[in-house]
Amino acid sequence: MKISRTKFVIIFLVSAFAFQIIFNLLLQPVNGDWFPGTGSPIAWKRTVATIIYPVKVVLVGPLAPILNDPDPAPPVRALACALYWTVIAIVLHFILSKIIFRKKHE
Repeated sequence: MKISRTKFVIIFLVSAFAFQIIFNLLLQPVNGDWFPGTGSPIAWKRTVATIIYPVKVVLVGPLAPILNDPDPAPPVRALACALYWTVIAIVLHFILSKIIFRKKHE
């Protein structure tokens, strides 16, 4: 890959936080709903939630105990997300670089 690992991780983190913020604002979680919009009576919200659901499961599913804590310290949620997403980004960068390297040398 032509992009450095650090730059890839930073872009991934910014994109993941933006994804979370935009779709939580768009679907407006009610009463701490874990996956907002899935039970909405509004058809377009249900459809968007159905499409987004698999991505949210990967991005925030393993963080459920931390994100459902009623009173965590303020930076704990952001730090947990950043740490988890950094690991995902590094693994994804490694896999993509191996795939691209193989294609170039075949």
